[in-house]
Amino acid sequence: MNNVKELILNRIPKFAIGNLLGTLVDTLVLWLFSHFVFNGYVGEVIVSPIISFEFAVFANFLFSYYMTWKDRVPDRSGKSFVKHYGAYNISCTGGFFIKMGVLLLIQAVTKWDVVICNLLALCVSGTYNFAMNELVIFKKQNK
Repeated sequence: MNNVKELILNRIPKFAIGNLLGTLVDTLVLWLFSHFVFNGYVGEVIVSPIISFEFAVFANFLFSYYMTWKDRVPDRSGKSFVKHYGAYNISCTGGFFIKMGVLLLIQAVTKWDVVICNLLALCVSGTYNFAMNELVIFKKQNK
């Protein structure tokens, strides 16, 4: 019961704040790169979102590493940082593909607006990302 209480009162709100931070970073970087750095379809619609996604992943990771799951990272070395970041980046990339798959599936079945489909897909991919962080990337160490 303590684990559930800790998740609800501590981890999930911090996870949500970290994701909000990532969303803000993603939006700002996407706007900057698509308006001031790249011209044309490929730069604005493909390259800029990839760059903004990676900036958002890094911002989310920093928040997760130093705030949300800080008690699960006993070794604060460069090696630990890189190891955790690599796993986190792979997990977020997987979450991105899950989000896109769910979004496309919901849109194909319901014909709803893409924004609604995206919000529903974010719920699925967010649950996946939280589970990966909780159970794999920042798993509780056996003492």
